Amino acid sequence: MGSSMEEKVVAVIMVGGPTKGTRFRPLSLNIPKPLFPIAGQPMVHHPISACKRIPNLAQIYLVGFYEEREFALYVSAISNELKVPVRYLREDKPHGSAGGLYHFRNLIMEDSPTHIFLLNCDVCCSFPLPEMLEAHRGYGGIGTLLVIKVSPESASQFGELVADPVTNELLHYTEKPETFVSDRINCGVYVFTPEIFNAIGDVSTQRKDRATLKRVSSFEALQPATRIPTDFVRLDQDILSPLAGKKQLYTYESMDFWEQIKSPGMSLRCSGLYLSQFRLTSPQLLASGDGTNSAIVIGDVYIHPSAKVHPTAKVGPNVSISANARVGPGVRLISCIILDDVEIMENAVVTNAIVGWKSSIGRWSRVQAEGIYNSKLGVTILGDSVSVEDEVVVTSSIVLPNKTLNVSVQDEIIL
Repeated sequence: MGSSMEEKVVAVIMVGGPTKGTRFRPLSLNIPKPLFPIAGQPMVHHPISACKRIPNLAQIYLVGFYEEREFALYVSAISNELKVPVRYLREDKPHGSAGGLYHFRNLIMEDSPTHIFLLNCDVCCSFPLPEMLEAHRGYGGIGTLLVIKVSPESASQFGELVADPVTNELLHYTEKPETFVSDRINCGVYVFTPEIFNAIGDVSTQRKDRATLKRVSSFEALQPATRIPTDFVRLDQDILSPLAGKKQLYTYESMDFWEQIKSPGMSLRCSGLYLSQFRLTSPQLLASGDGTNSAIVIGDVYIHPSAKVHPTAKVGPNVSISANARVGPGVRLISCIILDDVEIMENAVVTNAIVGWKSSIGRWSRVQAEGIYNSKLGVTILGDSVSVEDEVVVTSSIVLPNKTLNVSVQDEIIL
């Protein structure tokens, strides 16, 4: 531990861009996906606040394709709140998961860090970053991956890997294999030493050399270029797979929860996971109430201080209520995300749903679904400014912004 006094750590969080968030519509029509609130906090807030626990953290960088203005307010606010410099870096074009890191290497190395964390914004987990760093120091490699055990049936959707059970060295890595390799998968959270830049640079150099050496036929020369650009480097296929088994990469296994936030339904699942984690890490964020002076609260619930919830309402478990929302008498909320400026009138029920900004739900109405988070209509989603009139039932449906529903609907996508 003596050497840790000279250490300096930077963290890089990949936030993607508008072309990447299409599966997150209609919610991403209003707000960049990384800023969508999960458990009452922007999605990217969870990895950022986890980085705050890393010893000797000097800087956090967010890297993506969004316009800088879309992140300016948030970056300024979070830097002040956490007292850690947070900076947004906009990629001019896609460089791949490792290429994006390499593209900004001079900025990232400005503080001469000894370690660099790389996290994906759409990962939901407990982010055991200080523990990973401790393990990484002991391994002595250039990188350590966070891994988790999943069911063999779901493993093929992710990067599967084989690690030495004694040393934790990464022996084999394959991205989304067609046949079963392992029930250990890559969580998309890494810590590297600066040598990672040499490894990424080598891939680009080899590609340039191959492109120079390759002789093409006159027919091939006339075809549009299909080869991968030399500066587009994928972390999984181009770095992890080739370096596996060379005593350079190691694994740290998480025993906690892990999910990917690819769809609106999964954001509701992850909101519940983060709310339950608040029990341990930030209990002050959770609401409580027994129905005397405030609403009855069951389980893990977040209510923004500016939201107004009637004392006869019953809220929870897994409910997040955002700023200036108004929840009327006798309302029942279960497993839902209620966004800013929503109004829910008396005796309405919302369960397994996400209610978009400025939407309203009329008296005795129901907005509901089965709660199958990873299926398309498993969670009902109301886009921005949707009006559900009195005594209307909306079941397992997705409603795009600015619609008024005066009849009940089920299993529909309303454009």
